[in-house]
Amino acid sequence: MLRNYLKIALRNLVKNKIYSSINIGGLAVGMAVAMLIGLWIYDELDYDNYFQHYDRIAKVMQRGTTPEGVVFNGGHMPLPLGNELRTSFGDDFKHVVMSSWTGEHILAYGDKKFTKTGNYLSPEAPDMLTLTMLKGTRAGLNEPSSILLSESVAKALFGDSDPLGKIMKIDNRLAVKVTGVYEDLPFNTEFRDMTFIAPWALYVSSEDWVKRAQDNAQWDNNSWQILAQIAPNADFDAVTEKIKGLRVKHVPATAEYKAEIFLHPMHRWHLYTGWDKAGHVDGRIQYVWLFGIIGVFVLLLACINFMNLSTARSEKRAKEVGIRKAVGSVRSQLISQFFSESLLVVTFAFGLSLLFVLLLLPLFNEVADKQLHILWDNLIFWLSGVGFTLITGLIAGSYPALYLSSFQPVKVLKGTFRVGRFASVPRKVLVVMQFTVSVTLIIGTIIVFRQIQYAKNRPIGYDRNGLITVTMNTPELHDHYNALRSDLLRTGAVVDMSTSSAPATDLNSQNGGFDWEGKDPNFRDSFGTIAVTHDFGKTVGWTFKQGRDFSRQFSTDSAGMVLNETAVRYMGLKDPVGKTVKWNGRPFQVVGVIQDMVMRSPFEPVYQTVFMLNYGWANVINIKLNPERSTSESLGKIEAVFRKFNPGSPFDYKFSDEQYALKFATEERIGKLASVFAILAIFISCLGLFGLASFVAEQRTKEIGVRKVLGATVLNVWSLLSKDFIFLVLIGFGIATPIAYYFLNNWLQKYDYRTEMSWWIFAVSGAGALVVTLLTVSFQSIKAALINPVKSLRSE
Repeated sequence: MLRNYLKIALRNLVKNKIYSSINIGGLAVGMAVAMLIGLWIYDELDYDNYFQHYDRIAKVMQRGTTPEGVVFNGGHMPLPLGNELRTSFGDDFKHVVMSSWTGEHILAYGDKKFTKTGNYLSPEAPDMLTLTMLKGTRAGLNEPSSILLSESVAKALFGDSDPLGKIMKIDNRLAVKVTGVYEDLPFNTEFRDMTFIAPWALYVSSEDWVKRAQDNAQWDNNSWQILAQIAPNADFDAVTEKIKGLRVKHVPATAEYKAEIFLHPMHRWHLYTGWDKAGHVDGRIQYVWLFGIIGVFVLLLACINFMNLSTARSEKRAKEVGIRKAVGSVRSQLISQFFSESLLVVTFAFGLSLLFVLLLLPLFNEVADKQLHILWDNLIFWLSGVGFTLITGLIAGSYPALYLSSFQPVKVLKGTFRVGRFASVPRKVLVVMQFTVSVTLIIGTIIVFRQIQYAKNRPIGYDRNGLITVTMNTPELHDHYNALRSDLLRTGAVVDMSTSSAPATDLNSQNGGFDWEGKDPNFRDSFGTIAVTHDFGKTVGWTFKQGRDFSRQFSTDSAGMVLNETAVRYMGLKDPVGKTVKWNGRPFQVVGVIQDMVMRSPFEPVYQTVFMLNYGWANVINIKLNPERSTSESLGKIEAVFRKFNPGSPFDYKFSDEQYALKFATEERIGKLASVFAILAIFISCLGLFGLASFVAEQRTKEIGVRKVLGATVLNVWSLLSKDFIFLVLIGFGIATPIAYYFLNNWLQKYDYRTEMSWWIFAVSGAGALVVTLLTVSFQSIKAALINPVKSLRSE
């Protein structure tokens, strides 16, 4: 019997090729989108699960409230805190790990030199992170001059030879012995860029400023990270309660900020990485919810199409039902027949969706910055797929199976059967739902891209075109600044060159301890602090609002200071040039005020920042390329100069415009994904409209013939068949507009620098949906209107 059901189902699919293609194709696209989103969400939720103790590991962080009432949270911690947690709270922690910030360093062995990212960590870090050791042991960092390498870095440096015991160098100055090789960390971990680990003790002994912070127990220097694994019997909240007062205890001045220490668990690092101004946790979790909802709705659109067309076509099979019941078929057989047809269609769609996902995954991974793959060996994946196939097939087949099987054969065969006035109401409701979702996605996509463009058009206060930066990792570059600059300028490929403690696209240092005329003695200040050399301003092209740039003609500029506009407002200075500002008791004279430079997020207000002359702090070389020379030619000449002064290092550089563009990466990624889903949603909706329009035109063929005989024009017929669909789209637009406004307005509120939600965005979205609807429906409407009425009426 089942074999006969499937045979009949296949015959029906072949007989109605257009409807079958729309049904299977539309449902397959919807299932593929849902599958891709499901894989993306799975990857997000699975972040950092690679580490065995990931539910016991945390970052030690601090939170507080500024005098302006803004809540801040940060992972920059004082060095002595690590030792205090280890000694005074040993029962609550299994591991306390001091960590530098992940940074670029030059690794060299023989003639092989690479710039790689890594960390300096305490010796127990490999145990805490449960690294999978391929060679050596996790105890390798106990040797003060050692290094652990990832598998890929070890392969790049040593090829197929055994790296253990080999002596190599970090930044051309630190000789270290390879004591272990660990498995490359997965892409979906916070430590995916940690390609090597060096001992914390080596970091302290090689960096004088770090050694001073440790020897002098500098609790007011927040320059490091602290990672911790709590004891098996401990609880995050309970431990946080014990340690929260340590910051204020050692630095009473922070009491004004109500600064508290807390533990941020690893399982929340990726999805709960941000806090709004009120201190509420947010982050990528909002995008998980967003794409989860989009996936459900796109899948729902496809299911709506499937059910709409299934129920619409089923009414044409009333006579088939009547004949089969007349020759002895019982209702249960008819129900089984319709359900088997529905399940067959959904099964075909599921198979086709797997093929779509295989083809689309490389492109999706590129857009989403992921390394996703189909979870062939995951039971939940297959249970979800099979479960969805069964549920969709049963729901879509329920109408024809339960409703049509109840027809009385006498009425059907006499031609007195009518489906009823309200038979089309459910289909109309479903079409409205489709376009509500589609229009909402269109509006959302436009708003996201407008927000990105709004921030991109923001004045940034410097010229990033032709500006490159080179990290100063080695002593050779530090010791030959003047000679290096002279040789670079002599090439003609460089307009200017300078060094600084941070690139123009980043603000990596904040300090307090400033004093100026009129300052409230109880006010706890905080400024971004950038050390620069004389030529920094000319290199990056900053713009002066008052005063002048640093100059070699003024020896007093060694105690000079340049403020940005925000710093002037922050300090309340009316005529800042010439005023004295003290930092930790040392007096500086303000020589100039520059236009605000956007160094942090382009979506946030510019931070109050001071620039001071200091050649010793420099760790970034800034180079302005000659715009009259080709970039490739200029880079070749610059590389030759760097190899002269720094032969033991690779020439690695970064374009500032590319680094600035990375600040928009998250928003652009979300916008691209949303736009793809919006297009697919519209496509699926239009597939359904095309099928329904074709069905309606087919149903009303004879009515159209009569109207044409009585003088109706093609325009009259087109209007007759199109107006119902236009009305449904307008209702969907009316519902989508307030929904989109509510959610997108809330999304924009998290940005200080944000675009406005103009009325035309909603109008364009509605008009676009209307045009697409008309184009979709018009094909079938005009086709029906052009049929010769003689053909449509000849059977009467």
